Amino acid sequence: MKNNEKLRRMADAGMIAAIYTVATIALAPLSFANIQFRVSEALTLLPVLTGSAIPGLTLGCVLANAIGVATGSNIAGWLDVLFGSMATLIAAILSRWLRKIEWKGIPFLSVLPPVLLNALIVGGELAVVYDLPFWVCALEVGAGELGVCVILGIPLLLALKKTKQFNENRKDKKA
Repeated sequence: MKNNEKLRRMADAGMIAAIYTVATIALAPLSFANIQFRVSEALTLLPVLTGSAIPGLTLGCVLANAIGVATGSNIAGWLDVLFGSMATLIAAILSRWLRKIEWKGIPFLSVLPPVLLNALIVGGELAVVYDLPFWVCALEVGAGELGVCVILGIPLLLALKKTKQFNENRKDKKA
């Protein structure tokens, strides 16, 4: 990989991390609760388009969760920095692996890792923090994640697929 390509990928990851962090913190009341509608999670479908999204989403999640802890917005605390970010990393990797499985041009299976992993992992940490039944927290987190990924993430993904940055015919595109 050429130095220019490495630099472009690092810049892409940095931009994704910044957008994720700002969107999460700007909408903190929606981002950090037992019933979550974390708008920044719409970006969890970006690994379908670029591998740079994997470190970008992970870094953005770590930063957003840590800032949330520091400002008192993130009641799950350091559990969320560790486990929530781990869920994001694993989901991003799995979404990338599932990217080629499409139905009518939409990679629906790539939606499943963020929804399921956040439901299980973040739902679990919220069950501990709020002292609620696991299944209640898992369903709440999973429903919010599914809503964000389907209502915001898929349209974002389809719009970005049409841009020059993510166009499949780009000369320097790599897997």
